[in-house]
Amino acid sequence: MTSFPEPDIINTGEIDMAVHELGEGPPVILVHGFPELAFSWRHQLPALAAAGYRAIAPDMRGYGATEQPRDVADYTIQHLLGDLEGLMDALSIEQAVFVGHDWGAMLVWQMALLAPERMAGLITLNIPHIPRPPINPITYMRLKLGRDFYIVNFQDSDEADRRFAEDPRRFIDTMMRRRQASSGSVSKTPKKRVPLSLLAMLDQEHPAGEPILNEAELDFYADAFAAGGFTGPINWYRNWKHNWKTTKRVKQKVTVPALFVGATGDRIIGQKQIDGMQPLVPDLEIQMIEDCGHWTQQEKPAELNAIMLEWLGRRYRVD
Repeated sequence: MTSFPEPDIINTGEIDMAVHELGEGPPVILVHGFPELAFSWRHQLPALAAAGYRAIAPDMRGYGATEQPRDVADYTIQHLLGDLEGLMDALSIEQAVFVGHDWGAMLVWQMALLAPERMAGLITLNIPHIPRPPINPITYMRLKLGRDFYIVNFQDSDEADRRFAEDPRRFIDTMMRRRQASSGSVSKTPKKRVPLSLLAMLDQEHPAGEPILNEAELDFYADAFAAGGFTGPINWYRNWKHNWKTTKRVKQKVTVPALFVGATGDRIIGQKQIDGMQPLVPDLEIQMIEDCGHWTQQEKPAELNAIMLEWLGRRYRVD
């Protein structure tokens, strides 16, 4: 297994955060998604450090060795962004490039809207900038995708918390697999999509797709989630309505330099969503990784590292 640095526990002013760090130079902060950990960046930390960057990957609020507040209200977008700014303050960092994947990508897009002065640039994986919708997104999801859609299911009960925690190893193994979109590539024409149910995936006797984790990596994730559970991570989703309401007057234009890295086999995002962000992100570059699904930094680490380092070399050079 790739060498992974032990964490330092850093107080952000609100919580104690487990932070893994390698290298010196301009800071690059990597923000994971669901259901991941700082460990998801195990291939990127040494590559960034070797290129002359200070690579910093925290376990986000509710995950891993970072503090796990109990209340749903402790996981609003304001708290999550406060954690990142508090981490920067604790590390005496004025500005950094942020890299986000999945929920981490959504979070750094919001940071670009709400605290752009702290960002030298951002790199997002898989999730494009999707502007704030005119209606409550949970209402929309419930009407269009149904109660079994995983984000709706998270709002309505704690079934997912309990089911995932019964066997964290099985859940992580079911999730982190290479699954190609049915077309083999991101489609330019909208197609009817079956709403994603994580509970239905868990009920499959044999998980679909090819595993992307070896046994030691799977054990690392399983041990972390066995210790911490899934309620904290799922509480991020339970603040979707709150986040929508409290960002009503926020302009949706991103003013910092941005790189979006998509994956042709990602079943979650379509080409229409990728193309749609361009008018709102004037300084944007788009790169696509072929034959790759949703877990980009773990599925295609060499390809991703090359893309990131080339962009960083032009936009955030090491002196």
